[in-house]
Amino acid sequence: MAGNTPRRSARPAERSIEHFPDQVSFREWLAAHHDSSPGIWLKFAKKGSAQTSPSWDEAVEVALCFGWIDGQARKCDDDFSLRGFTPRRRRSPWSKRNREKAERLIADGLMQPSGLAEIEAARADGRWERAYEAQSTATVPQDFLEALALVPAAEEFFGTLNKVNRYAVCYRLQEAKKPETRARRIEKFVQMFAEGKKIHG
Repeated sequence: MAGNTPRRSARPAERSIEHFPDQVSFREWLAAHHDSSPGIWLKFAKKGSAQTSPSWDEAVEVALCFGWIDGQARKCDDDFSLRGFTPRRRRSPWSKRNREKAERLIADGLMQPSGLAEIEAARADGRWERAYEAQSTATVPQDFLEALALVPAAEEFFGTLNKVNRYAVCYRLQEAKKPETRARRIEKFVQMFAEGKKIHG
């Protein structure tokens, strides 16, 4: 019976690998494709390579103008590395760094309608105000440090964690929307660390 044939789930569209020699050419491409492409792997010239490309910072600024965002990095070859760029997903969180970039781009008259739409959506649902600290600037919240101090084993173990695991705590506490959610997460992390467990192994 035909009804017994299992259905195949639709595969997501493959991202193309794109190379742009400068920020202007990437901007021109996004102007033409931001609303039709599912995303791309953008090539970044490695230090010492004879090739050229926008810097990561320049590419992020262009992406924000059109409602796109950067994502996962991966290897390419001797001259280039790759980083994914895609349209921003619904309810995707904002970093404080990108929020500041976006505000500057608006002031400079570079923000496009699609980028403004993402900003207005984030303002409407609270994501704009809840923008999180980047790993390079994040500090451990005082309320979490105070909770750690009450459990010496947890405090000692937390002191051994690397930057990735410390930032994981900061990020999860920052994105908690309600005080009770934040309190539960603090309690959970203190218990984890008292037992010698990490968020990322």
